[in-house]
Amino acid sequence: MKMALIGLGKMGGNMARRLCRGGIEVVGFNRSSEIVDTLASEEGMIPAASAEEAVSKLDGQRIIWLMLPCGDPTEQMIQQLIPLLNKNDIIIDGGNSNFHATQRRHNMLAEHGINFMDAGTSGGVWGLDNGYCMMVGGSKENFAVIEPIIKVLAPGEAQGWIHAGPCGSGHYTKMIHNGIEYGMMQAMAEGFAIMESKTEFNLDLAGLAESWRHGSVVRSWLLDLTADFLKEDQKLTAIDPFVSDSGEGRWTCIEAIDQGIYAPVLSLAIHARFASQGNGDYGNKMLSMMRNAFGGHAMKSAN
Repeated sequence: MKMALIGLGKMGGNMARRLCRGGIEVVGFNRSSEIVDTLASEEGMIPAASAEEAVSKLDGQRIIWLMLPCGDPTEQMIQQLIPLLNKNDIIIDGGNSNFHATQRRHNMLAEHGINFMDAGTSGGVWGLDNGYCMMVGGSKENFAVIEPIIKVLAPGEAQGWIHAGPCGSGHYTKMIHNGIEYGMMQAMAEGFAIMESKTEFNLDLAGLAESWRHGSVVRSWLLDLTADFLKEDQKLTAIDPFVSDSGEGRWTCIEAIDQGIYAPVLSLAIHARFASQGNGDYGNKMLSMMRNAFGGHAMKSAN
């Protein structure tokens, strides 16, 4: 089976490696040619110097998988591909696009006779060895075409993947997945912060994390990763307390509001990330001023 993969960053590059090792012929294109050359020499990937060249190296019903940043980069590439493709060809967006944009693109491409699918992809930098959890949206007919690709990318032929439903459902379920992830990470971070603050016990946080990995109800891959980095540095002295957010957490909270669904944990988790980014600084300064104004409470001056 042959396909094109456009976008060979951390996720896309490792996906290309896993596909090549799994017997899928991959034509790869990336804006930076260095990774293209590396994958061609190390994995036998078929190199392409442009999207046009990548498409030209495919035969029959062509399959093009995009692993690009959401928004303009994905939109621009789709527009670039339209005149290059034939009716019934398939574009798959494996990035973290907003499901509303995915549904719009599906309808727009349908007018050109081009099939569009969305693949919510989880696994990060560990996916090359462990496989990627895949949530795929699109018609049953199109899913049947790309199923061999999904089975190679997934942790196993019969596990770690699902045809979630029509186009948009893959990105929708990945969005909710990431919202849940935010909540789980926030709960774990808060719990360890409370324990780290209890100096009278001089707790071994790395040892606790390791013990919880075995038999505990909170054992998880996140706990595995936490235990690993705490072994290196329990105080995390070299880490800046800034936590970015990539969009899915925000979209999950907006979806909860749109549906009137009670989701305080997910909402507070994304707000905690905003606070770490300095977005709560002015409000906290206002609170300090108000407390001082009505009660004479002490304020801390900026350094």
